[in-house]
Amino acid sequence: MSLFKIASVAAIALTLGACQSLFQPNYRTPLDTTRDASETLKPGCSTPECPLVNIDTVHFSAEPQLDGIVEKRLLQLTRTSPDAPVAPTLAAYREQFLRTAEPHTSSYLQAKVREQHDGLVIVELSSYLDTGGDHGTPGRAFINYSRQQHKVLTLSDMLVPGQEEAFWKAAQVAHNSWLISTKLDQEAEFVKSWPFVKTPLVALTYGAVILKYNVSTIAPYALGHIELKIPYPRLNGILRPELFPGRN
Repeated sequence: MSLFKIASVAAIALTLGACQSLFQPNYRTPLDTTRDASETLKPGCSTPECPLVNIDTVHFSAEPQLDGIVEKRLLQLTRTSPDAPVAPTLAAYREQFLRTAEPHTSSYLQAKVREQHDGLVIVELSSYLDTGGDHGTPGRAFINYSRQQHKVLTLSDMLVPGQEEAFWKAAQVAHNSWLISTKLDQEAEFVKSWPFVKTPLVALTYGAVILKYNVSTIAPYALGHIELKIPYPRLNGILRPELFPGRN
């Protein structure tokens, strides 16, 4: 092949590569988001005890599928029992809640982007149901959304096959580190009453894998939502390699 032909082939290859990179999404660039916040009082009510619904959520114009996922997860947080039905939309939930709500009753729902990195969107969801008692009922959830796969990653998606037991052992180490850092390990009664348990709330943040616990799970209500951190180096051979920050 002549030098001219070789140069031509190389130029075509470079051009095709440039076109491919031009039309592929840049996963290092975060998705644009739009905040959508509202607070609605019970119609016809004008007293300080009016029931209200406060919804503070987020929209993704470039990833509309994620909008629907966020709404569905927020609605799941409105359940007052595991098998309770949920409204089809946030607007329907607001209407249903306010129609039957008693004075001093409020519902708060929030979805916010905690982080975006390596083609992942980490959304943290919060809820708080105030029924007028000493304290309300808070809830939390995470969404680990893969832009490449257009899906929410489950724990099975995150782990190397067969490594779930190893993952929870690493979580127990993180729990022990938390006990030591808070000096709660020195309180025998606390350690006995609040043992380590698994949690469905896992987030692939940039700095560490976060395990979050709902109140009264591994500590009393007064200590709030506990977060445990597993450093990525401890998850070598456990977490799928492509999910380590900077490797994808």
